[in-house]
Amino acid sequence: MKDDNTMKTPVQQWYAGKTIFVTGGSGFMGKVLLEKLLYSCSDLKRIYVLMRPKRGKTPQTRIDDWLKLAVFKRIKEEKPDVYKKLVPILGDVTSDQLGINADHEQLLVDEVEVVFHCAATLKLEAKLKDAIEMNTVGTRRILDLCQRMKRLQALLHLSTAFCYCDKEVLTEKVHDFHHNPYDLMRAVEWMDEKALDTITPGLLKPHPNTYTYSKRLAEMLVRDAYPNLRVCIVRPSIVCPANAEPVEGWVDSLNGPVGIMVAGGKGIIRSMLCNGEYNAEVIPVDLAINGLITIAYTMGQMAQMPSEIPVYNITCRETKRTTWKEVLDLGKATAYEYPFEAGVWYPDGDITMNKTYHTICVMLFHWLPAYVIDFLMLCFGQKRFMCRIQNMVSEGLTLLQFFTTRQWDFKSMHYQAIAQNLSAEDNVIFTMDTDAIDTKDYLRRIILGGRQFCMREPLSTLPKARIQLKMLYVLDKVAKAFMLYFLAWLFLSITGLKAPVYEMLGWA
Repeated sequence: MKDDNTMKTPVQQWYAGKTIFVTGGSGFMGKVLLEKLLYSCSDLKRIYVLMRPKRGKTPQTRIDDWLKLAVFKRIKEEKPDVYKKLVPILGDVTSDQLGINADHEQLLVDEVEVVFHCAATLKLEAKLKDAIEMNTVGTRRILDLCQRMKRLQALLHLSTAFCYCDKEVLTEKVHDFHHNPYDLMRAVEWMDEKALDTITPGLLKPHPNTYTYSKRLAEMLVRDAYPNLRVCIVRPSIVCPANAEPVEGWVDSLNGPVGIMVAGGKGIIRSMLCNGEYNAEVIPVDLAINGLITIAYTMGQMAQMPSEIPVYNITCRETKRTTWKEVLDLGKATAYEYPFEAGVWYPDGDITMNKTYHTICVMLFHWLPAYVIDFLMLCFGQKRFMCRIQNMVSEGLTLLQFFTTRQWDFKSMHYQAIAQNLSAEDNVIFTMDTDAIDTKDYLRRIILGGRQFCMREPLSTLPKARIQLKMLYVLDKVAKAFMLYFLAWLFLSITGLKAPVYEMLGWA
C-alpha cells in the first residue's frame, strides 16, 4: 500500500503542515482562497484569518456563519473537519500594529510560514484618506509584522493589474513614480480631510481614482522591503465570478462586470461608453486564486531570490483575449435565454464611443424611465427607488469607463511560466488555463451566478422570467412606435407639414 504522502501532488506536499496568515479573508477573493486552501491542501496545519471587529458578532461567529454560504458548500459536505483549521485573529489593517493583541501577535511571529495579504478597499470612489489608510498604510503594517516572522517562506501582496495607468504596456516589474509613498502617508496623517479632498484631483493624475493610486504607492513599499523579505507582488486584472470552483458562477457582490450584466439584464443600463474593439481584461476568480496558491509554492521552491522583486500579472494569455463587443453580444444572447425576474425594461442596451449619443441615450432611456417609475410609485403610495438606483448606476459607469475606453496590454511571462513548472496533477487541481474556458459557457455561468447568488432568484423562476421578458419585448416595441409617432407628429406640426402629409396619406 502506498504511503499517503506519495498520493499528494508537489503543491499539496509543500502546503502540508504549513501555517498560513490571510488578510481580507471576508472579501470575494479571500473566501475563495480560504475554501480552495482547505479543500485542495487539506493537510495544512492552520489558517489564521485577520477579522475586523463587528458589533454583535465575535470573530468566531462570523467565520462559523461563512459555512452557510454556497462558497463553502463542498467543504461542508465533503470535508467538514478541515473547517476547524480556520482560526480568527481579531484585528484591522487600519489600526496601529493591526489592532492585534500581544499574544496573537507572538503567535503569528512564531508560527506563520505563508502570508496572503488581500485586505484592501476596492471602492474606486473612496476618499483619498481612506484609500491610503487601508491600501498603503495597511500594507506597511503587514510588512512590519512579516519582518518579524521567524519562519516566513512567502508573502504575497495582492495588487491590481491597473495600477500603472500611465503605461501603454504593463510588464511584470515595479515602476518608479514621482510621488513618495512615505510622504503621502505622513500627509494623510496630519492634513485636514477637507484640504486633502481639495488637492486630491491634482495628486491622482494620471490615475483615475484613489484605488489604483493607493495600490501603486503600496507596491513601492513592498519593493522597498525586498529582498530582506521573501515577498512578491501579484496583480490580477478584473476578477469575475468562478468558472468551476467552488461553485460555478459563484459571486458575492454586484461589483464590476457582474453589476453591469445584472443591470443590463434587467433593462436598467441601456447605454455604456465602451470601445467594443478593445479587450475585456477579466479573469475568473478560481483561476486567479489557483495562481496565488501556486505562486506561493513557486516562491517556496526558490533557493535564491531573484535580484528584483518577483511580480506576476494574473491576466489572460494573448491567445484568449476577448473584446468587449464579443462579451456584449454573447452576454445579451445569454441574458435572453436566462432572463432575470422583474426587469424594468426589455434588455436591449448597447455600447458606444460617441459621448453625445451616449448622453442622449442616458437621458431618454436611463433617467426618463426612472422619473416615470418613481412618479408612479409616488402615486400609488409606494417607496421610490429608481432614481436612487439610476444615480448609483451612473456613478458606477462613470468610474468604469476609464477602463472600458482604453486598450490595456498586460505582459504575463512570469505568471504563465508557473504552470510550466507544475506537475500534470497540479495543473489539473490548480488550473490557470484560460484557453480551456468557453467564453459563451462562462458568460452563462456569470449571469446565472449573478441571478442566484446576488439577486436571490432561483432557477425555478426561469419560466416566469421568460414570460415577463416576452411582455417587456412587446411593451418596448409599442413604446418605441408611440415615441416615433409622437416625434413625427411634433415635427410635422412645427414645420406646418402636418396637413399636406395627412392629405397625401389619406388621413385628412
